[in-house]
Parts: sequence; C-alpha cells; structure tokens
Amino acid sequence: MNDLAGSNSELAASHNRGVILRAIQRHQPISRTELARRSGLTKQAVARIAERLIGENLVLEARRRHGQPGQPSIEIEINPDGCFAIGVGIARDHVTIVAVDASGSVRGRIHHEIQYPMPETVFELIEDALATFRHRRAIIRDRLAGIGIAIPDWLGEIPFPGMPKGYSAWTGYDLRGRFARITDLPIYIENDATAAAIGELNYGLGVESRSFFYIFIGSGLGGGVVLDGVCHRGATGLSGEIGWLPTLDESEPLGSRVKPLGEVVSLYILYDYLAKHGIEVARPSDLLDLDPDGQAHVSEWLRQAARHVAEATIHIGLLIDPDAVLIGGRLPVRLIDEMLLYVHDHLARDPRPAPPIHRAAGSEDAAALGAATMPLSEALRLDSFDARQRTRSPLSGLPYAPGRPAA
Repeated sequence: MNDLAGSNSELAASHNRGVILRAIQRHQPISRTELARRSGLTKQAVARIAERLIGENLVLEARRRHGQPGQPSIEIEINPDGCFAIGVGIARDHVTIVAVDASGSVRGRIHHEIQYPMPETVFELIEDALATFRHRRAIIRDRLAGIGIAIPDWLGEIPFPGMPKGYSAWTGYDLRGRFARITDLPIYIENDATAAAIGELNYGLGVESRSFFYIFIGSGLGGGVVLDGVCHRGATGLSGEIGWLPTLDESEPLGSRVKPLGEVVSLYILYDYLAKHGIEVARPSDLLDLDPDGQAHVSEWLRQAARHVAEATIHIGLLIDPDAVLIGGRLPVRLIDEMLLYVHDHLARDPRPAPPIHRAAGSEDAAALGAATMPLSEALRLDSFDARQRTRSPLSGLPYAPGRPAA
C-alpha cells in the first residue's frame, strides 16, 4: 500500500492534502516537481495544494535548489510553528509532559519520577505543565492541535509491588471528562506502547521501515504493531500485547518455568533482580550510576533478558514478517544497546529466520512523544487512525501481570 499516492479526482481534495503533507514531512525540503512525481498528482494540483498549505502557515518555502536544468526550483517544508501538540505519558513510575511543534521537535518537557501517582495528582501536574509551557511561550495557544495521552492498559487493575490500595481509582477513570474541565482541545488516548509505535512511525525509523513491531520496555512490557504505515490494534485493541507471550524461564524450578514474557523482561523485573543482590534501584537513571559490581549484575540480567527477547523476535518474524523489530521505552539507551548485542548473538546462533532488530529512534520519552504525535498526525494527516474513538477491551481476573509479578 502506497500512502503517498494521490488521486486526480476533484472529490479527493482532503486525501490529496494529506498525501502532500506526508510527502513533505518525510522528504523535506522538497520541490513541487518532486512532490508531483512521488504523489502521482499533476503539477497543477500539487501547486494548488502547496499554495493553500502555505496560506494556512502549515508549510513554508525553504530555499531554491540549484544545479538542475532550467530555473532553480523552490523547495518547501513543514512550518515548525504551523501547529503544536501536547503529549502526556502516564505510568506507574512517572509522568512526562512534552510540548511538540509540527516538525516533531520538543519545545518543552516536564518530567516527574513519581511512584503510583493518583489521578488528581496527575492532573495537577498536567495543569502546571500547560501553564509553564504557555508562560515560556513553548506553544502558540491558537495553534494547539490537541492533547495526546499515553497510558498503560489496566493501570489500576493489575497488581504491582507497592501499589497503594487507592490506585484502583484509575480503573474506569473518565480521562476525557476530567480533561474537559481544563480544556476544550481534542483529546487522544492510546496505550503507551502503541503511542510509542505511532511516534516512531511518523518521526523515527518509520520513515525507512513502514512495517515493524515495537517492543516497549517500561515498568511493564508492551508492544505495538505497524503494518504498511498503519498502526494495527486488532479486533479488541490487544494487538501487540507481547507481555503475555509465554516464555521458558530456565532459572525457575520445573513446573513453574513457563511464564509470560512480561514477568521476565521489564524495568520492575530488573529492579527486583538487583534488589535480590543487595542493589537498590528506584528509577532508570539509577542504573547508569552503579558501581562496577552493580554494572556487572545489570549486564548479567541483560544477557538473560536478551535470550527471551531474541526468541520473541523470531516468533514475531514468523507471525507477521515485519521489516524490523524495534526496542524502546524507559530502559536507558546505553542498556538497550548492550541488550541488543546479546540479542544479535542469540539470533546469529539460531537457524530460524528473524527480522532485523534495532533500537528505536525515540528516547525514553517515547510514549509521551508518541502521544503528542497523535494530534499532530490528525492536524497534518500523517497517519491513518482515530485515537479519539479508541476503546479498550479490559480483562478482569487476570492470572498474571505483564511486568512484575505481584508480591
């Protein structure tokens, strides 16, 4: 499927507008002639659309391209100040709020490392961040496309160690209704791993790989599926929930070796592993400040986790055959890179085929950045989805939790 293919029918104006914006975003700066070639639209149609986009301040003329026969062509690109979005990442161990411009660049970031924040605490942090962004002029209020929220599924339902009893307030919490009390902007809500995949699709390696599986390592473990440039959620919204994939944990005694992958690979599992060796870690940044003994234990855990990630990568490849598998999330970049060395080693020794596996381009703020991408994508027509209408299919009575098992 070519999402850069336009239609010369007069009834396809909205579609063609999105096609041109996507082509500009992926290949900017780009000439009108090149846009016509990539989209299949006539030069006249491209010129009309480009002029309208310039008039809307979504696109600007960047420079003249010399060295070609004839008159130098004028290249155009996305206007960073054309629109803005807010992205909010809510999790069991942090709240991150970012302000992003139309080019995907972060104009403002406010991050809180906080264990099990309650809903009202989260909204106080969001309101404070919005006020700060306005005060610092990180955003232009009348060009704000909306607010995206990335939040784990079943946030208040699945038991995690140390989770306060009142944390169940997140179960069925009316996020939209609460946001309506502070803003009339469009609200987009998505699972954190899927949000990270959406961000990667539009502003990361998705420019090169239009089909990929995103493995999201946070307090728990999640995944997102992108096929042919479209994020797929499945019939019930559970597509990509890799945390439930059965895996064999050989460190456990017989009879209890089969576990969901989320009980073997996640930040909370790593913290628990280190605690058993007398090393206390409370946040991802702590992992980078350990003494040599602590670093050696982290490396050993990464080696163990890599075997399970390699096995999952092979299964993903056999099931959906993506261009690539990407690893991102809250695990520090340096540790993701180390884990990937061990993963590649396992894959090299396995005769079964596997897709290439890389570190995602997005940083540890991948979920929040992906959340901001949703309103930007709607404003710029960069992706085919409607997160405003997304509904989850919550499961109750789960026998185990993706991430860290209950104490």
